[in-house]
Amino acid sequence: MSEDGMQMQEFSPRQGVVLECALRLLVDGGEKALTTAGVARAANCSKESLYKWFGDRDGLLASMISFQQSKVRTFERDGERLTAENFRDHLEIFAHDLIEVLAGDVSLALNRLAIGQASRDGSKLGGLLVERGRRQIERRARALLEAGRRAGFLRFDDADEAYHTLYGLIVSDLHVRLLLGEKPEIDATRRGRKAVSAFLRLHGRNLGEGDASL
Repeated sequence: MSEDGMQMQEFSPRQGVVLECALRLLVDGGEKALTTAGVARAANCSKESLYKWFGDRDGLLASMISFQQSKVRTFERDGERLTAENFRDHLEIFAHDLIEVLAGDVSLALNRLAIGQASRDGSKLGGLLVERGRRQIERRARALLEAGRRAGFLRFDDADEAYHTLYGLIVSDLHVRLLLGEKPEIDATRRGRKAVSAFLRLHGRNLGEGDASL
């Protein structure tokens, strides 16, 4: 994979702890709870460290979203040779993580907050969710699909179309239902495997007999 296809923002373990605290504050207390003083207190760090690591409040929000989307794994082991088996494993890991992240209370809180601010002049959260969240996940997943095509395991003409097919099979209307307050039982592993199987029936090749079955 190209460096561009796999590059994403990295955070130190300490920064990760701080961002988890900030995300929890947002979930528990809403936007008003997300202050530098509140985050510093919850994470047991100084406000100076927050400004050094993340900049202003918009920078903190952007980092929170980047940190959250990085939990969706794709293909991150340099030099790994793709085989039919581990390629499918990567797809299933991506599907599982995407479901887990989208169905989590952090993602739901961020998206509900962004929707509530959508008509507000100057609101940046929606744009940050798109640029730092959804598009970064899409970029990394498309790199995985391109690697699968180069290895001979997928066939498609348009990577964007193939990605959106995969995304639709994984997510369907689940995220909307969750945002509207439904609480369906979710087996992320089983749902992810079924979605990947359906995707491979559409786009898979050279995977071995039965590899694209449910």
